[in-house]
Amino acid sequence: MDPALPDLVARALAEDLGPGDITAEAIVAEGAVGAARVVQKQAGVVYGLDAAAESFRQAGAGDLDRLAAEGEWRDAVPSDVASVSGSARALLAGERTALNLLCHLSGVATLTALFVRAVAGTGATILDTRKTTPGMRSLEKAAVAAGGGHNHRMGLYDAFLIKENHVALAGGLTEAVRLAREARPDTEIEVESRNAAEVEEALGAGAHRLLLDNMDPDELRAAVATRDKFAEAGGPRATLEASGGIALGNVAEVAATGVDFISVGALTHSAPALDLSVLLE
Repeated sequence: MDPALPDLVARALAEDLGPGDITAEAIVAEGAVGAARVVQKQAGVVYGLDAAAESFRQAGAGDLDRLAAEGEWRDAVPSDVASVSGSARALLAGERTALNLLCHLSGVATLTALFVRAVAGTGATILDTRKTTPGMRSLEKAAVAAGGGHNHRMGLYDAFLIKENHVALAGGLTEAVRLAREARPDTEIEVESRNAAEVEEALGAGAHRLLLDNMDPDELRAAVATRDKFAEAGGPRATLEASGGIALGNVAEVAATGVDFISVGALTHSAPALDLSVLLE
């Protein structure tokens, strides 16, 4: 289980429950028990059962019984994916927090799976970004991985990404790369490149990866050709990452240009929730 999950769930439950669930306290007998089914109602990839289990556990219900594997695309819906029993009041107290987390994370996994399907056979890898919900990065990135995508940087601490503001403050792209290499010689250096001139300069500076920002397919193909020509001349073969304006409608065309990676912020910042419900019996 993600070590950040218990605290996240505790804060979410406190936000929802406040001093108590006045509806359940008024209507449901204190000693009443019940059973709940978690039902997937929309085709897609379920992910986040740990979050649902922790929500019910902290609310005072029993352990979640998992009825479906996470990370697999399911077309046969509606279908039960989990069940839980215990105090009826506890089940009602944990229901919304469990669903909020489960539906969101399943939505991230499902959207990722759709992007991965769209580029199948091209050799391009779908990446996530740092455009995550504050406090939920590790969970959302795990959902991306469950959907078949790959995690890029977890934060500012584990890889270099030199962007236009860094270049301006360093006094130039080549100088920024030099400073990064000097600071951490064994860490990959990625450089944002917005046009052909910046692609050539980043390659010449020895960047390991180029982030091709908001380039159209013709520009991406040109960047691939420049990278290949540079490598054929004896230079290191940098990898290329397309980013910016990537959607399901154009990701296959982007992948066909020959780039190695495609980063998609929408995987985490714009994924629609997958439709799941908790039904009490």
